[in-house]
Amino acid sequence: MKIPSTSHVHMLSYLVLLLLLPLLSFAADPDSLQDFCVADLSASISVNGFPCKPASEVTSDDFFFDGLTKVGDTSNIFGSNVTGGNVLTFPALNTLGISMNRVDFAPGGVNPPHSHPRATESGVIIEGKLLVGFVTTGNVYHSKVLTAGQMFVIPKGLVHFQKNVGVGKALTIAAFNSQLPGAVVLPFTLFASTPSIPDDVLTRAFQVEEQVVQSIKSKFSS
Repeated sequence: MKIPSTSHVHMLSYLVLLLLLPLLSFAADPDSLQDFCVADLSASISVNGFPCKPASEVTSDDFFFDGLTKVGDTSNIFGSNVTGGNVLTFPALNTLGISMNRVDFAPGGVNPPHSHPRATESGVIIEGKLLVGFVTTGNVYHSKVLTAGQMFVIPKGLVHFQKNVGVGKALTIAAFNSQLPGAVVLPFTLFASTPSIPDDVLTRAFQVEEQVVQSIKSKFSS
């Protein structure tokens, strides 16, 4: 049996790659094949999204949402409140790849370090003065103090925060390129998970004594 030469093998590999490239270029979320797909949140089965409510049951009210008009309660340990306008609260966003949040801040309030695993975030300051910062995967910290009308962007998946550094309350509106961007809030993720992360993992990771970890966990326990 004749064994193909190395050059022939390389040539065959290139041809296969050229044939696959068009397929790979389309290996993303497809464009919608209908005008809308208002989510049926009561459906028992969902795969990477929600089934559509029957079109005959869709009304005009499905396409309007007033949740972001309501001031959030900031009387909590962080002094901030996130009001989500995602597919869970505004089902008409289903399959559209967008959502928005309202974030209210008390004086000195902070939206603690967190990340959005499924979306890039862009936001505009509506009221007050906010320090906005994020950290790259290379541990470079970028930040700036912003005032009303100024805008920011947080690349997908990066840890970021906002802190009210003004004298009064603050408000920002954020937009996401996902109907459900998700939020990994580091204080809760690390110190209030169920079941909890073992203390010895956290003491090693943060280079602190076990009583320090237990003290932090106690502040987030229900």
